[in-house]
Amino acid sequence: MSASTDSPPARPRRDRRPVPPLVFLLVLALVALGVWWKVLADAGAREDATEAACATAAGAPPSLDPSTLSVRVYNATDTAGLAQTVASELQARGFVVDEVANDPTDREVTGPGEIRHGPRGADAAAYLALFLPGAGDQLDTRATAQVDLVIGPEFDRLASSEEVAATLTPIASAEAAC
Repeated sequence: MSASTDSPPARPRRDRRPVPPLVFLLVLALVALGVWWKVLADAGAREDATEAACATAAGAPPSLDPSTLSVRVYNATDTAGLAQTVASELQARGFVVDEVANDPTDREVTGPGEIRHGPRGADAAAYLALFLPGAGDQLDTRATAQVDLVIGPEFDRLASSEEVAATLTPIASAEAAC
């Protein structure tokens, strides 16, 4: 007896269409490309923000201890006693005032005032400028770190401690971001 197999004949295999898997792979590649594009753009934005923060911190006035600064206060206005008033206010804020007098130079001072200093007093002058916004900056040849604050005809008042702190706070944040 011979064994007969009653199995159905084998069907010839149909070739599958390659289009659906190719479309799936194409969509997957596009999604991956989009993700990498976003990652690289975010990294570039973070780098730009860091560079901007460092530039802000580098160009900003330093935050100094006023008791380490030597300041002379001069009056270049017609208002008697103005230099003494400003000097008293600076002393109350911790500055060391070495001299109070009328402006000994013949320079014409415009605006709220002028800050005179030598190369060694550049940081002190930048810090003192926070207290007299709009003051001019006059570099001279003195060899000391002493700074002269010359009160001008448009002087209104010194900036408050809160205004100075508000100016220095973003600078400290920028330095921390560097």
